[in-house]
Amino acid sequence: MREIPGRRRRLLFQRSDGRPELIGAALTYATEWQWPVLPGVVADPQGHSRCSCPDPDCTVPGAHPFDPGLLAATTDGRMVRWWWSNRPTAPIVLATGGKAPCAVSLPALPAARALEVLDQAGMRLGPVVASPTRWAILVKPYSMEQLGELLYAKDFVPGSLRFHGEGGYLALPPSGTGQGEIRWERAPLPGSASPWVPDVEAVVDAVVEALTRTGVSAPEF
Repeated sequence: MREIPGRRRRLLFQRSDGRPELIGAALTYATEWQWPVLPGVVADPQGHSRCSCPDPDCTVPGAHPFDPGLLAATTDGRMVRWWWSNRPTAPIVLATGGKAPCAVSLPALPAARALEVLDQAGMRLGPVVASPTRWAILVKPYSMEQLGELLYAKDFVPGSLRFHGEGGYLALPPSGTGQGEIRWERAPLPGSASPWVPDVEAVVDAVVEALTRTGVSAPEF
């Protein structure tokens, strides 16, 4: 089904009382979309900007895997149900690459401006995941060799762009993390068998051009 650029859609996976339904979202990702997921580390309840993992300097609090590790990510509905039945507030972490989508992320303000330019140009985008600090555009799986060739061919690539490829991860909505709520800026259409995503080449080309045209100097964070 076609993604509609620029149109805000209702929040998926929400309970009648407005609270996020994490187990329902995790099961949809795993069993319907065949995206391998696993529970992430919960933010430290004593300090929500901190992580409950052993790293005191964790830069993505509550938004990464730890126990189980990333290799445990699965599309098995029984495992997913068991995980979130025992850890109902755990963030949902996608293991990117393989048959799952990858992502390109950049700081929130430049991302919002870039998306406006891309919409005006008629660029077709798929789902976009947003945190208070960074937005991630989902793309088709790519290899490190493919990414290396893509970046090598460019005269300039903003240093704030991050690439979530093979062996990487991304927190998915409606997770709550130490960085704030993870939400859809561009949500998959309800009922999508598997959301459409663009090629990484098209996204990187378009984002770099949009940032250059708007004169945005994306900060390094």
